[in-house]
Amino acid sequence: TRMQRGPRLYNALSDEERLARLRRKAARKEKEVHRVRRNRIVACFAIAILIFGIIIIVHELGHFLIAKKNGIQVDEFCIGLGPTIIGKQVGETFYSVKLLPFGGACMMGEDEDRPEENAFNNKSVWARMAVIFGGPFFNFILAFIFSIIVIGMSGADIPKISKVEKDSPAYEAGIRKGDIMIKVAGKKMHNYRELYYYMYLDYDGGKIPITILQNGKEKNINVTPEYDKERGQYLIGITWNGYQKVGPLKTIEYSFREVGLQVKITLKSVKMLVSQKLGVKDLSGPVGIVKTVGDQYTQAAAYGFKTVFLTMVNWIILISANLGVMNLLPLPALDGGRLLFLIIEAITGKAVSQNMEALVHTAGLILLMLLMVFVMYQDIVKIFM
Repeated sequence: TRMQRGPRLYNALSDEERLARLRRKAARKEKEVHRVRRNRIVACFAIAILIFGIIIIVHELGHFLIAKKNGIQVDEFCIGLGPTIIGKQVGETFYSVKLLPFGGACMMGEDEDRPEENAFNNKSVWARMAVIFGGPFFNFILAFIFSIIVIGMSGADIPKISKVEKDSPAYEAGIRKGDIMIKVAGKKMHNYRELYYYMYLDYDGGKIPITILQNGKEKNINVTPEYDKERGQYLIGITWNGYQKVGPLKTIEYSFREVGLQVKITLKSVKMLVSQKLGVKDLSGPVGIVKTVGDQYTQAAAYGFKTVFLTMVNWIILISANLGVMNLLPLPALDGGRLLFLIIEAITGKAVSQNMEALVHTAGLILLMLLMVFVMYQDIVKIFM
């Protein structure tokens, strides 16, 4: 039979032929591994482009809709960058799709001096401030909407303690299973991640004043974390319940809190950069974010579509809230820089010279580009290291 002839044929092969077969089999396996790896890299880049695209388009849509609401002429609203693939003039606005799928733009001629009544610079200072603020504000709205989706699907991270390790700092301080942590270092706590952020960003040794809700009563205690050499961090020896399903109103409440938490962490990071507790080497740009998104996508893929979806949506929440905050910083070339000039105009009643403002924004843009190139270089070095 065929089953009987197979082994005999194999036994009749020479050592060279057997080795050739094994090599062909190994080559096919290696080719398959490379194909899977290539597909994953393509998927990671596609997801990262989609994430950045959604966030930037929503940002530009904020500028666009509020400009239209205030009767300001929008010359062009485009999706993507580079040469135009398709486009159509509708009224005073040219709508287009560009070749490169990176973000978009809303062009209103804000740096031009035009005679038209509906030109950007001929509108009231408050209308112009609303338009500039619209981009970051829409980023916060996007983060809030996706927070509702995530919390609706997976639940909220309520700071309820599910386990306390015996003889741990938390146990010795009186914390027990079922307690709810409501304050850390005097600040209210609504998500259990806030303790991790505090330990990473604020803790500098010593006791931590913590308020817990135990058997329906508030209890103030002090906990001294212990350093875990294996994990490389300070721990107090507690485990949380994980994400818990909540009702519709609580979902909305925790969605607001999620956006607030991301804003608070971003502002804290900026403060640490200014105070030099963090350095430029700690920054990560688009390349670093793409790699991290790719790593998390690969890990999440093993658990199915739902986990991948929630992981990627969490990235949209994080980056969108980050972009909203960073764009509002009073720095040249950013929305916050433009708002600063408009605030000066609102206070003094006189606009800053357009030439002076353009010069400041150009200088800021050049510095921003140099910083982005440096951060990109760092990200590439980290990847290859």
